[in-house]
Amino acid sequence: MRLCDKGDFIGATGTIRRTKQGELSVKVKSYEILTKSLQPLPDSWHGFTDVEARYRHRYVDMIINPEVRDTFRKRSLIIKAIREFLDSKGFFEIETPVLQVEAGGADARPFTTHHNALDIGLYLRIATELHLKRLIVGGFERVYEIGRVFRNEGISTRHNPEFTMLELYSAYGDYNELMDFTEEMLIAAAGTVCDGKNIQYGDKEINLAQPWKRIRMIDAIKLVTGIDFSSLNFEEAIKAANKLGVETKELESRGYVINEVFETLVEPTLWHPTFIIDYPVEVSPLTKAHRKNAGEVERFELFVTGRELANGYSELNDPEDQRRRLEEQARKKAAGNEEAMPMDQDFLLALEYGMPPTMGLGVGIDRLVMFLTNSPSIRDVIAFPTMKPIVDE
Repeated sequence: MRLCDKGDFIGATGTIRRTKQGELSVKVKSYEILTKSLQPLPDSWHGFTDVEARYRHRYVDMIINPEVRDTFRKRSLIIKAIREFLDSKGFFEIETPVLQVEAGGADARPFTTHHNALDIGLYLRIATELHLKRLIVGGFERVYEIGRVFRNEGISTRHNPEFTMLELYSAYGDYNELMDFTEEMLIAAAGTVCDGKNIQYGDKEINLAQPWKRIRMIDAIKLVTGIDFSSLNFEEAIKAANKLGVETKELESRGYVINEVFETLVEPTLWHPTFIIDYPVEVSPLTKAHRKNAGEVERFELFVTGRELANGYSELNDPEDQRRRLEEQARKKAAGNEEAMPMDQDFLLALEYGMPPTMGLGVGIDRLVMFLTNSPSIRDVIAFPTMKPIVDE
C-alpha cells in the first residue's frame, strides 16, 4: 500500500467483516490500482476553502466538500419534481430553438453568434416565451420547457449570464389562477428536499404555508414609503422618487418611475413569499392590459428572500395591441437601448392566426435552488459557473 496515495482508485478482493466498532469492512487478500491520482488533493484538515478555486475546479470541490455534492443532488431532485408536477397536470415539454433570428421575450442584452452555413447573424435565446406561445397558437394547450437561457449582462451573487429557466404556458387561464398554480408547484418542489414548510435561509426562517401574500405594486410602495404614487403624474412621481433617493435620470414615463422606486426600496424588504401584482404597462410589453385598472397589466412577480423568484401574467393575445407595444420597444432599441425587445414579425403573424386566453409563468431554477438549499450565491448552485480563464504570463 506504500505505492497508494490519497485520491487513488483501487479494487480489492477479500472477505467482508465488521470491525469491533461495527463498521462494515473488507479483509483484503489482494488489490490493484484502478486509477492513479497524479494531482495531490487539498489537505483534509484545512479543507478546500478558496472560493474562486472551488468554482473553477468544481470536481475537487465535490471530492473534498460532500455538502457540495448534496446541493447538486437536491438541484436534480427539485427539477425532477417540477417536471413530474407539470406532467401530472397535462403539460407537454417541447424544446425551442437556442439560436434565434430575434432575441425576444424579455428585456435583456443578448449574446451574438454567426451561422456559417446560412451566413446569418444569430442570437442565443434570452427566453423561450415567444416560441412556446407559438405552440399555444398551434394547438398545444399546456406546454413548458426547462432549459438554458443566455443574457449578456453582469455577474453577481444573483445572476449568471447562462442560467436555467422554467417557462410554462396554459390556455384558458389568467394570472389569478396562475398564482394558485405557482404556490402548489413550488411547495411540491420544496417538499422533495425540505422537511415541512419552514425553510431556513441564512439566519431567518421562511414559512411556505398557503396562501402567500398578494399586494398591488402601488400599495406595496405606499406601505414602505408612505407615498401614494397612484395619484401622481409623471413630474410629481419624478420629484417624489428623487426625494426618496431613487435615481430617475433616464426614466421616460410614470410607469418606469414607479417600477424603479419599487425595485430600489421595496423589493429588498420582501423576505417571505409575496406576489407583487398589477405592474405598469410600460415595463410589461407582452402582458394583457388590466381589466379594471388603466395603465396597468395583469402581471405578478413572486419575491422571496428579497429577490425575484418567478414572473407570471395573463398573456397579451391581441395582435394589434402587441404590434403597438413591440413598435415602441423597437423605437427604444433604435435609440440605443440594447435591452429593448426587437420587432418579431413572425410572432405577430402567429398571434394573428389566434391565440386563446393564456397564462404564462417563468421561474428561475437557479434562484429557486439557492432558496431551497440555503445557498448564498448563484454560483453555489451552478455546477460550472462562468469564469474568466486564467492566462499564463
